[in-house]
Amino acid sequence: MSTPDPVSTAVISQSLLAAAREMGTKLCRSAYSSIVREVKDASAGILDAQGRAVAQCDHLTPMLVGSLSLTLKACMDRYPVETIREGDFYINNHPYAGGHHSNDIFIFMPIFFDGRLLGFSASVAHHVDIGGGAVGINHSATDYYQEGLVLPPSRYNLERDWNDGPLEQLIRANVRVPEQTLGDLNAQFAANRVGILRVQELCAKYGADLVVAAMDEFIGYAERRMRTAIEAIPDGVYRGEDQVDDDGRSDTPLGVKVTLTVSGSSIEVDYAGTCDQVVSNLNSPWCSTVSATLACLKTVLTSADIPFNEGVMNPITIRAPLGSLLNPRSPAPVRARMEAVYRAYDSILKALAPIVPDRVGACGFDTSFSFALAYQKNGRYQVHQEVYYGGYGASMHGDGCDSVASPLSNCTNVPVEALDMMYDFFHVTDYALRADSCGDGKYRGGLGFRRVYAIRENGVRLSIYADRFRFPSTGMAGGGDGATASCRIRRGDEVMEVRSKDALVLQAGDIVTVETGGGGGYGDPRERSPAARELDRTLGYVR
Repeated sequence: MSTPDPVSTAVISQSLLAAAREMGTKLCRSAYSSIVREVKDASAGILDAQGRAVAQCDHLTPMLVGSLSLTLKACMDRYPVETIREGDFYINNHPYAGGHHSNDIFIFMPIFFDGRLLGFSASVAHHVDIGGGAVGINHSATDYYQEGLVLPPSRYNLERDWNDGPLEQLIRANVRVPEQTLGDLNAQFAANRVGILRVQELCAKYGADLVVAAMDEFIGYAERRMRTAIEAIPDGVYRGEDQVDDDGRSDTPLGVKVTLTVSGSSIEVDYAGTCDQVVSNLNSPWCSTVSATLACLKTVLTSADIPFNEGVMNPITIRAPLGSLLNPRSPAPVRARMEAVYRAYDSILKALAPIVPDRVGACGFDTSFSFALAYQKNGRYQVHQEVYYGGYGASMHGDGCDSVASPLSNCTNVPVEALDMMYDFFHVTDYALRADSCGDGKYRGGLGFRRVYAIRENGVRLSIYADRFRFPSTGMAGGGDGATASCRIRRGDEVMEVRSKDALVLQAGDIVTVETGGGGGYGDPRERSPAARELDRTLGYVR
């Protein structure tokens, strides 16, 4: 095998990273559903023939890329790479066999050059409907079978099994909005094809041996950079904890605890002490826990120029008790696993804050506020799903960002104009930053937002899962807490509060108001400059 020189390694590795980004852009632009096209709840990447992540899209959803290699290896274990042929593909959404939750479908297509398997082109997207026991979010699910169609680690052929073949027919028969689900799956295939073409072009230009060697070196480079970053942290044991509001069935908080053990260039992350798994859908399957943990440590400890690939993962060992919220036993439901992993994320931040205060700020809203409206008329479903976010926490460097995607998701919102074009059973009447939602401090937390929906039809189903309705994002170094979130329905003169994990049927004329929480403040509020205070009042951020 050719030994790559530094220049060739840099050119090829950056070309692979550019290919992964192009794949992500292709996926979103080709998608049919708003949750992929507008929200961008998706990602893509390139892996080598061993199943190691080489280059992953870094402008979409971090949560979906941290486990690409685990998801692929679950497929490879069942169908060895020696048996795969051009035109084949792996598919997997099984939460207990390398997947996250059933809505997240992973597709891997082999990359061949002159008959040699070089790696895999991968894409993943959150699908607005994948069947299951209820349209939108099945809040009452007691196992993952009720959450949607499960596609175990499988190998299919694109020509034989897709394109009106048996797999496509199977999925079409089990989903409520087949034009969106199948359209988004076709967008994944298109994105994967982009990755295949770009790697083949590199092989044609530089030779397959050099490309493979550059892949290996790119992974090694990321590992060296990650280990150097870890070595800068004093050896020791560091602890943090946070809690989910409740399980949606009772008012009992769900505690998440983490212990970080730093030794030289390695970190062990242990979630011992975290609460047991629950009967509701808040459990996080293992791959989700791994992905969230890696994303947090990568964000805090390294810079943006370090690629998020297998090398970043190698110095990190992750453990969680089997049967816990962060490593449940099958068949526990997992649809709302983001609430659990965000509390894991914030627990890690709290553990690291004393030793890297320049890299860790106050907690933000750090929640996936998943909101779905569904309506069925004349046998045809319309399903709108969106993920809402709030304010970032402030830090010693400045104010937190207002109403931007939480760090594990990196999603955007759906423009009101797009909603007006796509749906006629509701209308957005108000969308604005939420005054006084930020935590006070020398530097204030970011603001949450308010969005108001006017319901136009009877029988619209509202379903949500969210967090921080009870426990706010906490301030740091004397900063104040951010505001909590809420969802309420006004029906005539009556106002009904919606729980953070809930589902109910709406009536025409109902007004649904969603308010997300703000980020925690940093530092003594008395130290905030008069000019900053006046600007906050002028802009309407505080009253």
